[in-house]
Amino acid sequence: MTDTRPPDPERRPIRVAIAEDSVLLREGLVRLLVEAGFEVAGTATDAAGLEAIVENAAPDVVLLDIRMPPTHTDEGIRLASAIRARPGPRVGVLLLSQYVEAAYAYQLIESEAAGVGYLLKDRLSDVGELADAIRRVAGGGTAIDRSLIAQLLRRPRERNPLDELTEREREVLGLMGEGRSNQAIADRLFVTPRTVETHVANIFGKLGLEPEPDDHRRVLAVLTWLRGR
Repeated sequence: MTDTRPPDPERRPIRVAIAEDSVLLREGLVRLLVEAGFEVAGTATDAAGLEAIVENAAPDVVLLDIRMPPTHTDEGIRLASAIRARPGPRVGVLLLSQYVEAAYAYQLIESEAAGVGYLLKDRLSDVGELADAIRRVAGGGTAIDRSLIAQLLRRPRERNPLDELTEREREVLGLMGEGRSNQAIADRLFVTPRTVETHVANIFGKLGLEPEPDDHRRVLAVLTWLRGR
């Protein structure tokens, strides 16, 4: 049976592979990640190089740009999909983008939202935010940039179950999309964890998500929300 358990961060550092064609950004990421306690499994400038690292160095997470050589269009998203489809232990994928590109974010998580993330390059200067996103993705969670979430929530949509959510429930769902735990959401909104639990239960009910493990329902809720963008 294939082992898809996430890495244990207490046992060893999370191993990260980086694919970025800008030498300055690539080397800067290496330095930031090492200083933050991660292990860099390798770096690459294109899809072929990253594929070789994934095959030979077994990283826990790959960090890659959506737009990579040779065409700088969607090489990164196609490579991310291929990595997620590989047999063997799950490899988390954290996509980087210069701009908010909602269609690519949805394309990445359409089949499965666990162990994926989407982060704007502007966030890379915040080492804490980058490290938090990598840890969440490595642990099988999601990490969606708050700018993308804000844009999606502002977009008009046809009538769907999301329209039944209150403003506060939409706010909680947006934070769930960032991969935040109930405690983290409570801290952000200055409410109690019990209040957040109530909001989350209401969200599950309004989106028609049947009772099953909450982690799975959280992923399904985020996916439903992205589909309604």
